[in-house]
Amino acid sequence: MTRILYTLVLLLAAPFLLFSLLKNKPNKPVIGSRWKELFGYSPVLNSQSREVIWIHAVSVGETIAVTPFIKALKQQSPDLIIVLTTTTATGAKQAESLKDLVTHRYMPIDFSFTISNFVNRINPSKLIIVETELWPNTINMVSKSNIPIYILNARLSEKSFKNYQKVRKLFITIADNLTKVLCLHQDDAKRFSLLGVEENKIHITGSIKFDIKTKDSDIKSGEALRKTFGANRPIWVAASTHSGEEEKMLNVHKKILETIPEALLILIPRHPERFNLVKNLAKNKFTTNSRTSKNQSNSNIEVYVADTMGEMMTILASSDICVMGGSFLGSKVGGHNLLEPAALGIPTLIGPSYFNFNDITKQLSDVRATEVVHTEEELTEALLNLFNNPKELKEKGIAAHAIVEKNTGAIKKSLCHILG
Repeated sequence: MTRILYTLVLLLAAPFLLFSLLKNKPNKPVIGSRWKELFGYSPVLNSQSREVIWIHAVSVGETIAVTPFIKALKQQSPDLIIVLTTTTATGAKQAESLKDLVTHRYMPIDFSFTISNFVNRINPSKLIIVETELWPNTINMVSKSNIPIYILNARLSEKSFKNYQKVRKLFITIADNLTKVLCLHQDDAKRFSLLGVEENKIHITGSIKFDIKTKDSDIKSGEALRKTFGANRPIWVAASTHSGEEEKMLNVHKKILETIPEALLILIPRHPERFNLVKNLAKNKFTTNSRTSKNQSNSNIEVYVADTMGEMMTILASSDICVMGGSFLGSKVGGHNLLEPAALGIPTLIGPSYFNFNDITKQLSDVRATEVVHTEEELTEALLNLFNNPKELKEKGIAAHAIVEKNTGAIKKSLCHILG
């Protein structure tokens, strides 16, 4: 009965969901003619008796996070066919970088008939869901087809836990059909247990995001980009920013320039449809250039807007300090992952709202590799302090990289649980 009520609510919400997914937005990839996949009418997969594993990663962040796992999975089982689904078109765009390893499909809307259509077309032996994208009808239909379901990199913040408690009866129908929940940390495991997941299904494997590998090509392209700005300039990047945060970063940069006039701010908006808006915001106050601009960057540029996708590591590699977005908006977002800059040995600053990344932030904070700042004034002071103390800047970067190295191994543990 609970799942029937959920389906009725989803039926009412579906037109708005479809409108959001199919609406054309500037700089944002489109689903286009592949819209039928949202209803499970995906191209039939010709597996030729090879095993198929279905991995679902909702959008860009999850696709990036699961990439090292996919590479390890293919290395261990080269003949395996991996079908990677994403919900968003930006996730699909990111998945293009894995076209030699996976077959991409759009995730069907969570109706029983759409999931049944999809499963019949790809015939997977396992479903691996990245993080906590738990759709009741999907879980139910996949389980009814006797397909094991694994939650990889499972995390459950206190906020999400409280939300699931409100619909606990619905969550129990999900929990009963899960094969294994591979959790990031003990706190996540405890919350899943309190929601009704059986203890023997819960395992702590750590975060696969710690197994991030930096590419020499990213570092070299980052160094080359830095040279276009002026190799010796102090450079800070505000990464994965949301609406309302760019204004804060630009205010802070204005204060930074009063003390360090040669400093450069790089803005990386989280969502591509906001690229033009952010460029216009910056141009109103500063000499601005962007990644897609034909104008050559130089030492006179005060703000640089990274308006491309898939180049986060390159942009980070060109900077000295990273300020992580999604963390200066109260309880709306809950921060973003600090591990990419940490893997490059770059110290970070983060706002007070980072509930989705509590453990990672705490580990980095404990070794002073990141600092939590609450106001524009605190952020300005912290940036100036780091720029004026190059020895401390370097030490924090080394400490950040050491935390990443210390926590590697989650992919190997996860593969053991999934492949047996």
